[in-house]
Amino acid sequence: MIHFQRTHLAEELATALQGKTIFSDAPNGLFLAAPRRTGKSTFLQADLKPALERRGIVVAYVDLWADQRRDPGDLIAETIGRELERHLGPLARLAKSAGVDSLNVAGWLQIDTRKIGKLDGVTLAEALKTLYEAAKGPIALIVDEAQHALTSEAGEAAMAALKSARDHLNRPGEIKLMLVMTGSDRDKLMRLVNTGGAPFYGSQIHHMPELGTDFIDHIARLIEARHADLKPVDEETLFLAFQGFGSRPQFFMEALGAALSPLSDATGRFEAAVLEAARQRQRDDEAQMESDYLSLKPLEQAVLWRLLSQGARFRPYDGETLAFYQEKTVTGVTPQKAQNALEALRHRTPAMVWKSARGEYAVDDAAMYRWFEQRVANNTWPPATKGKMSNVET
Repeated sequence: MIHFQRTHLAEELATALQGKTIFSDAPNGLFLAAPRRTGKSTFLQADLKPALERRGIVVAYVDLWADQRRDPGDLIAETIGRELERHLGPLARLAKSAGVDSLNVAGWLQIDTRKIGKLDGVTLAEALKTLYEAAKGPIALIVDEAQHALTSEAGEAAMAALKSARDHLNRPGEIKLMLVMTGSDRDKLMRLVNTGGAPFYGSQIHHMPELGTDFIDHIARLIEARHADLKPVDEETLFLAFQGFGSRPQFFMEALGAALSPLSDATGRFEAAVLEAARQRQRDDEAQMESDYLSLKPLEQAVLWRLLSQGARFRPYDGETLAFYQEKTVTGVTPQKAQNALEALRHRTPAMVWKSARGEYAVDDAAMYRWFEQRVANNTWPPATKGKMSNVET
């Protein structure tokens, strides 16, 4: 996989996180939203992390989607614990060899040498403060797919602890702890910042810039260097294809590789083949969503329909919503039946509905919102089996 470096963006964000950008709220936490598979995680690990490290900042990175069987609160704690272990390692080994069971770090915190890296008995705020003292410099914690923390009580507690640690460590003109929270669903990420009880209430969600024409120019130069007979590459068509793939580099590069392969049976220019592959991907994605929707039971369809149309305003069991369910299914719907339908949607593979620890619901794949809105605009909602008329009431 080719990595397109976004050094300028990474340096700008690193400067903002350090509090060196006027009017930027990044020192209080940088929240970035970008759709899945658009290069967000690659940017964080291959561009932003090195940019921060070049400035002498210790960076810990955790992806809360890396192991969805694990509690997100545990994943955050273990990431901080491992970084703490790395910095206390020599000190801990010396203590152990001397028969010492605990270390006094920075003159105020006792760390059990047998539990370094596990955070047993140590709060996240204490561990981060200790890490700052041990590293002798500022630290940055990057939490990828941060919205997943809201799916458990421990995850919510971890977010509150990170906010507390930020408040205790940072001062105007002195940033010791930098927090970067990213998510593939802006709607879900907003739940960290948009209510009075949210851990980072008042912070702003920023749309992370997607790869653009500079990326396509880079790809074109690589193609021309290896295939002189293809000069000049039609960058405009390639960019249209890239957008057709939802600005997702993995799918774009796969189609590019297939079109340039000596085994390709495509005729004409390779750019046209890539563009057609993008259009086919769109058709396949939409067909899959339609098939998934039509495979649901009538009440499950009604619940998903209501969730798609209401978004963050969705209230699963209020009178108006229950009346909507009943209208669409022509059956009596109780709150218990609606809850059973929601749980069925949550436990499908892949899941169609996401639930926070506070009982908030959202569609699991944000792409489904765009699909829904497009069909409503085209007067083709809801999907219907052959011979059944669509009804676009929302």
